[in-house]
Amino acid sequence: MLIFQKMLDEGVKPTDVSVMGALHACADLGDLERGRFIHKLSVELGLDRNVSVVNSLISMYCKCKEVDTAASMFGKLQSRTLVSWNAMILGFAQNGRPIDALNYFSQMRSRTVKPDTFTYVSVITAIAELSITHHAKWIHGVVMRSCLDKNVFVTTALVDMYAKCGAIMIARLIFDMMSERHVTTWNAMIDGYGTHGFGKAALELFEEMQKGTIKPNGVTFLSVISACSHSGLVEAGLKCFYMMKENYSIELSMDHYGAMVDLLGRAGRLNEAWDFIMQMPVKPAVNVYGAMLGACQIHKNVNFAEKAAERLFELNPDDGGYHVLLANIYRAASMWEKVGQVRVSMLRQGLRKTPGCSMVEIKNEVHSFFSGSTAHPDSKKIYAFLEKLICHIKEAGYVPDTNLVLGVENDVKEQLLSTHSEKLAISFGLLNTTAGTTIHVRKNLRVCADCHNATKYISLVTGREIVVRDMQRFHHFKNGACSCGDYW
Repeated sequence: MLIFQKMLDEGVKPTDVSVMGALHACADLGDLERGRFIHKLSVELGLDRNVSVVNSLISMYCKCKEVDTAASMFGKLQSRTLVSWNAMILGFAQNGRPIDALNYFSQMRSRTVKPDTFTYVSVITAIAELSITHHAKWIHGVVMRSCLDKNVFVTTALVDMYAKCGAIMIARLIFDMMSERHVTTWNAMIDGYGTHGFGKAALELFEEMQKGTIKPNGVTFLSVISACSHSGLVEAGLKCFYMMKENYSIELSMDHYGAMVDLLGRAGRLNEAWDFIMQMPVKPAVNVYGAMLGACQIHKNVNFAEKAAERLFELNPDDGGYHVLLANIYRAASMWEKVGQVRVSMLRQGLRKTPGCSMVEIKNEVHSFFSGSTAHPDSKKIYAFLEKLICHIKEAGYVPDTNLVLGVENDVKEQLLSTHSEKLAISFGLLNTTAGTTIHVRKNLRVCADCHNATKYISLVTGREIVVRDMQRFHHFKNGACSCGDYW
């Protein structure tokens, strides 16, 4: 960018090549303001009709999270190339819009544009985000028919996709069948084991990796430490952290520091976690204090929660999620006045809680549920079924955690808890599948303690396996128990 600016300062007219180079730099830096300036400049130079320049603009806007602007440019583009389609599909996939990515892929194929490796990796990434097994099997079939099932980049993406769709055994099967593996392949499999709570399997695979010729990188260690965190393998995680520095001379990132705080904090070693933060050689970022606050919620520690929250509110004042987390910690400690203060603060700042949303796939169609919503056409059936289901699990020993709801009578509290999005999605899944079918649910937030407990009982009384992927990990519920061992 400095060279490009110097070029402009000296009055040298940019070419399409120099403009594309500058746009790629803006994309890598996430510099939207400079990207818009170059967009305006390209119009003045008459380069806005150059398809390669427009493709670079589309890519820049996508990487700067302005995907709708990119889509608008794509829509006006007359001579779309494979690069144009790839830029949009990847842009949607990376900006949390997997459905749009799949729609564009469908349009691309209908226009007889032949996808390449880059296209398939982007589409597979989008399906991994959706976490829908049917879509995963569909794209796997398309890949095989395209004779790309031996391509290391595509197969690595498949490993990651199946792991994120809850099919960890299929992910391992593909991994074992690969004749060539890159470091990203190992990382995908290790991370998959970690998010499913198979910490020991992740460590065993990491040890196997170390015996080979491919050296682990920073992402590898991040995946291993996270796997240890979710499985309570604290000493193994600590060993990996120090091994990374001493044996591999890998530079520590803020993600590594955050993972270490999560490792210690999740295990209840809050004093060590806070000391670790205080001794960091760099200024702790949001993810570090966020991990600390999350650990405080698990272990109901108000003291450290207030310290972490104070830093979080300074670093990221616009995120209502941390305020909600602090309020929940106060609520667990019956500090009602403090809960009220947090709520007032949120109202004053215009902050809102992210609504919980759970998705379940039935007969190749994704159904979304929000807590307390009656928008689904089968709502009456779902609520009637759920009411009976709650009675059954109560008979089996389930007791609603009414401490999670404030300001209303106990019977109303139970009613509110019973309509959480997870319970609605699970009920719909049970209503519309045959006995023995596993129910797969995707949750956009961390599953709440009451829903976690209720789902264990639902798996017991229905004899069904229920797999829930929340924002942190997978939970496999079967016969009244969860794979996380209530450690999440």
